[in-house]
Amino acid sequence: MSKVRTLGLIPARAGSKGIPGKNLRLLGGVPLIVRTIEVALEAQLDQVVVSTDGPDIAEVSKRAGARVPFLRPAELATDDAATVDVVRHALMWLRQREATEPETVVLLQPTSPLRTAEHIREALELFSRGHGRTVVSVTPTDHPPHWTYTLSAEGTLLPVVPGNWAARRQDLPPTFRLNGAIYVFPAAKAEGDRLWDERSLAYVMPPEASVDIDTELDWQLAEILLQRDAVRT
Repeated sequence: MSKVRTLGLIPARAGSKGIPGKNLRLLGGVPLIVRTIEVALEAQLDQVVVSTDGPDIAEVSKRAGARVPFLRPAELATDDAATVDVVRHALMWLRQREATEPETVVLLQPTSPLRTAEHIREALELFSRGHGRTVVSVTPTDHPPHWTYTLSAEGTLLPVVPGNWAARRQDLPPTFRLNGAIYVFPAAKAEGDRLWDERSLAYVMPPEASVDIDTELDWQLAEILLQRDAVRT
């Protein structure tokens, strides 16, 4: 059994209801998935593997320098497929077919195209300091959850965070949300039901690097930020 210290795993299924074919759509002139492959390679992960059910995605990924040693089974390419199952399948395939046993998995979703190789390296450093605890990337929330509500059956406001929060924003505790850009965890974590938990360490990323593309509006925002950065450089 050969050891691989860090496996960069990029999950990219062919189907997408929000933005059809988004993984191959050009963002700033580059296919969306290629942006993640390029930063994963730049971060010098030991292996970069794409898990996909799409032959077209597989071909583009190979040309960009990633490995695509298998096509993901159809049952793991549905809207309901759990990410932990996708990770488990990839690790099992590598173990059984190539006798490869990664120690650490760096999960990189292609829908987060503005993360950089430096972000990946910093997340790995935090993982190393955390003695094997999962690292998840987060970003500050746009609005305090203390000011959010659900609606009752009668249409009245029900606070998500109980209490009287009629306070200035700066008086409230800072809050963060997962941004979906980076997950770093021991490969053994995929044997359980969750890749992260309440003991996981947070790697904080700025909002401008935390766009998670799910809608056309997200796509347009990513294009604007890419153009802004291109002008600055």
